[in-house]
Amino acid sequence: MTRAWLLAAAAACAFGLSVGAAAAGPPNAADLEAKLVCPVCETTLDQSNAPVAERMKLFIRERFAAGDSEREITDALVAEFGPGVVASPPDGGFGLLAWLLPLLGLAAGAVAVWVLVRTWTRARPTGSDVERPLGPELERRVDEELARFDG
Repeated sequence: MTRAWLLAAAAACAFGLSVGAAAAGPPNAADLEAKLVCPVCETTLDQSNAPVAERMKLFIRERFAAGDSEREITDALVAEFGPGVVASPPDGGFGLLAWLLPLLGLAAGAVAVWVLVRTWTRARPTGSDVERPLGPELERRVDEELARFDG
């Protein structure tokens, strides 16, 4: 059963990645502006109106018109302004934690919920929790007390 769930999850991820890749199309200036951060106001270039952001946008459009790739343009901006202009963390090294920790947190939460649901649904009364019928004397006393309130 667990193997079937893992295969289904892997298939869903692969399908999602293939759909995302097909819809992406060729990179353009607007896409790159959403991935880079203004060094002055620390918002993405597509949201910033700072003078340095406007110059960076112009540089990006000129480089795309000249035929540079998205990677070449990003590398040039990182060389000039530093790695802080890239909005997403790096794919390797310490930056890899920024990608993995949220996924590990989601997985740990899912496992915790699964364990809790499993224990709650499997809980059965045992020992003193099991309901026992009242003895004849106790049943008579309960009936007398209830009769007093029916009055």
